[in-house]
Amino acid sequence: MPVPDSLVVLSQWISPGNTHYNGRYSEAVWPLAPLIDNPGTRLVKIHWKRCPAPLLGQMKLATWTMVNGRLRATHLKERGASARSRGSTLDMRDTHNEWLQLARWLHKRRISSLADCTEEVWRSYIPKRLAGLSRDHAEKTCGRLTDLWAFDQLSAQSAGIARPPWDIEGVDDFLPQADGAAQGENSTEPLDPKVLGPLLVWAIRFVEDFADDILAAWAERGRLITVAKAKRASPAGLAALEEFLLPLVRAGDALPSIEQPVGQHKLARLYVSALTGASPTQVDRFRAQHQLSALVTERPGRSPLQVPVTGRIGENLWREFIDFDEAAELMRHLGTAAAIVCLYLTGMRPQEVQGLRSGCCPDPEPAADGTPGRHLIRSQHFKNVTDGDGNHVSAGEERAVPWTAIAPVVRSIRVLERMVPIGELLLSSAHHDIPYQRNYHGALKNSALNERIEAFVAWVNRQAGSLGLPDQVVAEDPHGAIGMSRFRRTLAWHIARRPGGLIALAVQYGHMRTVLNARTSSAYGSRSRGGIHSVLDVETALAAADTAAHLRDRMAAGEKVSGPAARRAVTAAATTPRFEGRIVPKTFAKKAATFLARDGVVLYDNPDAFLICAFKHDNALCEPDPGATAPRQYACQQGCGNTVRTDTHARRARQRADEIDQLAAASPKKVAKRLRRNADNLRKMADNHDDTAQTAEALT
Repeated sequence: MPVPDSLVVLSQWISPGNTHYNGRYSEAVWPLAPLIDNPGTRLVKIHWKRCPAPLLGQMKLATWTMVNGRLRATHLKERGASARSRGSTLDMRDTHNEWLQLARWLHKRRISSLADCTEEVWRSYIPKRLAGLSRDHAEKTCGRLTDLWAFDQLSAQSAGIARPPWDIEGVDDFLPQADGAAQGENSTEPLDPKVLGPLLVWAIRFVEDFADDILAAWAERGRLITVAKAKRASPAGLAALEEFLLPLVRAGDALPSIEQPVGQHKLARLYVSALTGASPTQVDRFRAQHQLSALVTERPGRSPLQVPVTGRIGENLWREFIDFDEAAELMRHLGTAAAIVCLYLTGMRPQEVQGLRSGCCPDPEPAADGTPGRHLIRSQHFKNVTDGDGNHVSAGEERAVPWTAIAPVVRSIRVLERMVPIGELLLSSAHHDIPYQRNYHGALKNSALNERIEAFVAWVNRQAGSLGLPDQVVAEDPHGAIGMSRFRRTLAWHIARRPGGLIALAVQYGHMRTVLNARTSSAYGSRSRGGIHSVLDVETALAAADTAAHLRDRMAAGEKVSGPAARRAVTAAATTPRFEGRIVPKTFAKKAATFLARDGVVLYDNPDAFLICAFKHDNALCEPDPGATAPRQYACQQGCGNTVRTDTHARRARQRADEIDQLAAASPKKVAKRLRRNADNLRKMADNHDDTAQTAEALT
């Protein structure tokens, strides 16, 4: 039995190096931070202020038992493979909150002991509690309420709460009807191409073109602040201050300013101090003497840092200078941009990116023949990580096989490494808390990163508007906020569909498919829901089904088809089911892998090559890897035995040829010659289709 001075978390559950405060049993707030080693997890607490007094003692004991105990193996066996003897701190917090909701309901009915929560009470409570919940949420709720009985059984002094009837009879009859809604990653809508295209362009631009300027400006800002704070009042400093500011005041010019959070401006005192040599106190007195506060509000001006700007957008410098006041904002956006690239172009879950540390992606040694090696990312993964006893491991574990990083990701990691100390988390909350750098725990959390992504988008759209780049504005996504959780599904969506011209790095998507198709190289291949592989399978299967449906619709409208694989394509189009929408159930991942394994009858649209690929591995000239179930669409070759074309493809090829001719008319002679040759080849391809195309009926 715990006593009032007992620790909330027993020392056996606290990992070495965890120095978070450990509360006492008698306190009104119990910190669970001693159990948290995952840098991407918020520090959570258990609050007792809303627990009814008559039930407080019993609820505290049950909760303390949950925090420090383990569910029995027999109980876990009954609940299935996903059950854990010890859950995460978030699970504990949510379970505790569920128990308190029951306690308040019992208290309203003047039930003052858990022993009086009988089977009849459970049957009265559960319909009201589950009303309006989805089936998945309702099942979790029942599981958490069952845990109250299970942990009460483990308690040193059991309260005697009855076993819930759904744990005896089976939970299905107590749950609402299934609504067909998807759960997990497949329930997340991919980002619209008009959102992701410009967003990725600007994120990579920040990393590759603006990073040096921003980091230099941030360093100069820090130097100026250090210089200003070290200044002491002197006659020379005062004279320089007067010489700098009085002409601006008398001429009615703008004054160096910084913007306050509420939108007001005040004099940039540290900037002025560092430039003139006057002490901050002298600047304050001068401001009061000449009533500069009111003048700055009327005439706010810039405070340019004396660092060269080298980054460009097209042919022009991206700005004339970086302002003392905007350096901190640009540093936050630089960190956000690098995080976006890492989140999107690796396939990692958000928590894995949050767990990356400086040094996680060393430069590779060249191969024996001198060719450069691939960059590999060593990372922790956290999902479903348990120890040998089935206990949740907050710190996660290192992936058995590292991620392969493409060039934009490597450059993003290098930028983040310049923002944090050696060995520190790349997204360290303390070092990305700019300009304050307060001692926050772990990495930037999901909520903070989501807010920063939205702020980055707002900045991007202001810049695109001011620079006259309407095609680089990040559109509003039809499915709501961007959010970290949507990048992973979106990567799979674009690898599968590659909408030409709308997304930056289209060829890189092909390389990403090559990397991610190496299923045996990743432990995720055998995990529940298959990690990024299963997400990619789902999107590829949906894309292939859409291609088959579109081909079926075109043939029904009277279009003809041509190509060596035309007969196979007609058969595939007739037998492939149509899938409505992008949201799919959890069980579809396994079906998707089976669907894609049907060699020779899965159709892949390739709008850039003006064809459909009826992918048959042995026929493919794009040199797919052994065991690959999809073509290398970026390496499509003429003369391949898998090609199929429709009248629509031929028409679009001729339209593209006309566009190329227009480009050729405005190009130098040699370039124009090559362009016209490409246009002629497209027209020949379209003519060949017209000469050989047949109806679907003729091919069946």
